[in-house]
Amino acid sequence: MAVPAAALSFLLSSAPARADLKLCNRMSYVVEAAIGIDDKSATATRGWFRIDPAACRVVVQGALTADRVLLNARALGVYGASPIPQNGTDTLCVAQDNFAIAAARQCRSGQTPAQFTQITPTQSEDGNLVAYLAEGSEYDEEQARLAGIQRLLVIAGYDAAPIDGVDGPKTQGALSAFLKSRGLSSDVVQSPNFFTTMIDAVQKPSATGLTWCNDTPHKVMAAVATDDGKAVTSRGWYRIDPGKCLHPDVTGQPKQIFSFAEAVDAENRTIRLKDRPLNWGGATQLCTRESKFEIAEQGDCATRGLAAVGFAPVDMTSGGKTLRFAMP
Repeated sequence: MAVPAAALSFLLSSAPARADLKLCNRMSYVVEAAIGIDDKSATATRGWFRIDPAACRVVVQGALTADRVLLNARALGVYGASPIPQNGTDTLCVAQDNFAIAAARQCRSGQTPAQFTQITPTQSEDGNLVAYLAEGSEYDEEQARLAGIQRLLVIAGYDAAPIDGVDGPKTQGALSAFLKSRGLSSDVVQSPNFFTTMIDAVQKPSATGLTWCNDTPHKVMAAVATDDGKAVTSRGWYRIDPGKCLHPDVTGQPKQIFSFAEAVDAENRTIRLKDRPLNWGGATQLCTRESKFEIAEQGDCATRGLAAVGFAPVDMTSGGKTLRFAMP
């Protein structure tokens, strides 16, 4: 499953900011959002607010008198590199976990700069202010929820493609197989916690496909490459939090799979132990870049502005393989 380019859009109006502000997710990804409040000479940020597909969440309660409201949103690490563009006009500080930063234009230790986009929410029928996160597919709520389920089914190894928010026998068959394998009834699909149930399943070792598990105290960023007999395509980065597992989205039946991973700190700098980077790879040199990437041509990485790193081949002859990243 190739991660599609997604657009972040908002319904805009000149409605006055007098009530609660909520964000509504019409994307096929579970997202985490951070807001920035620009009030006169001070700018504060707060996050992360997790929002499931087709769900809304209040991020500011009561009267909002800010000069500007800004937003940064990212998809959960389970999806790999966030498909949401990070190209806002304001650079503000965030932290990895839940945070509230009073002076957010000068980052301190444990904080990293992120791009925020100014938003002007519209006033909803209930009197609150609302901004919608949307993809280029322009899903409505029902379609966003179904597309979100399809996307996680594919990552978990079930054939629910294409990810289009349209129900059908293929999606229902994949969903039924998933529920059966976890001993769940069909009623759980309508549960407000169903996306949590699916993500927990994706973050556990699987008997099929490739699984990465992070047994270190550090965040791990990983990349996967597949050889279909015609070309080798490398793709990353996937964020794997400490103590978590993740299935990279490998579809089809590639002839060979390769893996590379490295541990990073809160500023995304490579962790080094005794002057050696803490990483897990091999001798097969493939192209990567610092940000999200999908690269099908592996020659002359450096002359194309890319970085060549050593990937390790993964033996998939048993049908499933779990790679565990541990401290040396």
